[in-house]
Amino acid sequence: MTERRQWLVILGASIALGVGISVAMVRLAPELFPLKIGAEAPDFAALPVAASGAASAPETKGIDAYQGEVVLLNIWATWCGPCRVEMPSMQRLHERLGPKGLKIVAVSVDDPGSARRIREFADELGLSFELLHDASKGIEGIYQTTGVPETFLIGRDGTIRRRSIGAEAWDSEANIAQLERLLAEPRP
Repeated sequence: MTERRQWLVILGASIALGVGISVAMVRLAPELFPLKIGAEAPDFAALPVAASGAASAPETKGIDAYQGEVVLLNIWATWCGPCRVEMPSMQRLHERLGPKGLKIVAVSVDDPGSARRIREFADELGLSFELLHDASKGIEGIYQTTGVPETFLIGRDGTIRRRSIGAEAWDSEANIAQLERLLAEPRP
């Protein structure tokens, strides 16, 4: 083998190795670079779930729709028992801190075609905070969830301030105190 051919083989192998590493980094990014407290909240796309009798809004919403707001982002499903348990506390929190600016955004990961079931669930529990539906379940990968419910507190600066796995009493005094501190932060 000539010297020129050896260099071409080395160059080709180097390019193949570089491409392989790049592909692996893209596919393994969630495992290699997990979502952390203090990281910017990633964007997602979900459809609003209209109230009973109302036409559903066709436009997707994502985290950018809440820029500069304090957001409690809850990922849930209608079939999830712990989700059903924590939703009333989220409603009480919404009634208490919603007027002060807290945005509660609950994204259902129910299967496609579940909008009616989600509306019935919301009506049954008397939920009046914002409900979205991500039938693709893409938010689960984007936020690297381990199941439902999983909740993220996002500050006005767009960073994740807290992650909660499992059901929680969101209207507890400790949670209200933390959220009031976040609400007191100046807008960016």
